[in-house]
Amino acid sequence: MERIKTKNFELAVYAKGNEGAAKIALVLPGRLDTKDYVHMRSHVDFLAANGFFALSFDPPGTWESPGGIELYTTTNYIKAINELIEYFGNKPTLLLGHSRGGAVAILAGASNPFVSGIVPIFATYGPPSAASQDAIRGGFQTEYRDLPPGAAPSREQKEFALPLNFFKDGQQYNPSSALLDCTKPKLLIYASRDEYTQPDRVKAVYETIPGPKMIHELDSDHDYRYHSKLIEEVNQAVGGFLKKVSL
Repeated sequence: MERIKTKNFELAVYAKGNEGAAKIALVLPGRLDTKDYVHMRSHVDFLAANGFFALSFDPPGTWESPGGIELYTTTNYIKAINELIEYFGNKPTLLLGHSRGGAVAILAGASNPFVSGIVPIFATYGPPSAASQDAIRGGFQTEYRDLPPGAAPSREQKEFALPLNFFKDGQQYNPSSALLDCTKPKLLIYASRDEYTQPDRVKAVYETIPGPKMIHELDSDHDYRYHSKLIEEVNQAVGGFLKKVSL
């Protein structure tokens, strides 16, 4: 397990490719997910094979990235992305993320001048889902995640006590609004059976944003990492996007 120390964080990473490559790609896990899930690693490997220095990382305060869970906020996730881009020399950067990782790919990508392309996969286009009433009363929400590699649901789960501040912090961000004036190349990938973001919502966002843009539907529910063929379909869609927009 490799770690990188940026200005404000120490981040555990999974990296592939030539660090001296002219372009980099950051593959961003969903909410409380890890760089070591099978889909994250597959996307890193694919992008490295296509000329990028590619990496995924555990967001601050989660999994193998040091620090308390209080570090895990949308604000810090975006800051970590920006600091990694700077760490590697402000090269042209592709941001690809799943779920909440897709949301922060949009938020960071729309504002960072070195981001050259954005691929949100089954993204949330608004703030994080609301905290449970138990969280509001107790100050945190208990959540569970599969252990790596995450190719199937694991019997043993990792437990997180997610502070209420995660939800408060996330309220200030609106990914769909961030895309309204974003003229960077974008590939929106959505799931036909997503439990969290309805296909019509993604299509509506797509219609409102400027080009260059592409859209791709997967016949899937939210956790496409359980299906190796769908992971490969995402890779191929990304490959087509890279060729079309010459990233």
